[in-house]
Amino acid sequence: MTGPDGRYDLPEEITVTADGPIRIVTLNRPERLNATNHALHEGLGALFPQLDADDDARAVVLTGAGRAFSAGGDFGYIDELTKDDGLRRQTLADARRIVTGMVQCRLPIVAAVNGPAVGLGCSLVALSDIVFMAESAHLADPHVMVGLVAADGGPVTWPLLTSLQLAKEYALTGERISARRAAEIGLANHVRPGDEVMPAALECARKLAAMPRRALEDTKRILNLHLERAVLATLDFAIAAEDRSFLSPELRKTLDRQLSKRDDA
Repeated sequence: MTGPDGRYDLPEEITVTADGPIRIVTLNRPERLNATNHALHEGLGALFPQLDADDDARAVVLTGAGRAFSAGGDFGYIDELTKDDGLRRQTLADARRIVTGMVQCRLPIVAAVNGPAVGLGCSLVALSDIVFMAESAHLADPHVMVGLVAADGGPVTWPLLTSLQLAKEYALTGERISARRAAEIGLANHVRPGDEVMPAALECARKLAAMPRRALEDTKRILNLHLERAVLATLDFAIAAEDRSFLSPELRKTLDRQLSKRDDA
């Protein structure tokens, strides 16, 4: 699917619309609560270089269609990854592209977290620059709970956003983090009633877009150099560990249970 003026080449699971110099990026699998499938994951890997190349863009708002921001990984997709080595290698390469693409993106990224942000959704929030969350929304990185390592998740980014002790607690347990708690510990900037999240994120993006362009982009780059160094120091091990974890017996048990529930529904 192409975005404004045909400048974007993305799957239908991701839409890009223009609001003047702002690019509104929407994760677009509302019937599955924007859970990650291969097309969405690969598309996110391709998205951020395309945003960088859009000379008319000055800021990004990232949100989800429907009731969720992104409700984590699609279990059918995860099952495919356990059985297809080539697909898994591509997916892990895309994971690297998503992380480095967001960290290095010249445009400020404002997350409008309209609902649950789980797994990769939680990672996208952590990699955004300013975060608005709906009061009813929550964050969670439940990789460990199902037997996976989060190569692009909380363990990579959270220690720079909150305390190491809190990052350990939430990454090791997978517990939900309410919007209020996320704001208290530094994982979100603002909490709003649900119908105010997108307007507030757009207002923030317009304010950013009105700033002197070079000063804004270079200041973001300075700030994100701290994050980039931490990410690059951990990413290779994290990706190798996630690759191994796809073959864990714990994950297989979780998948068999979840896929059985889906078949019975």
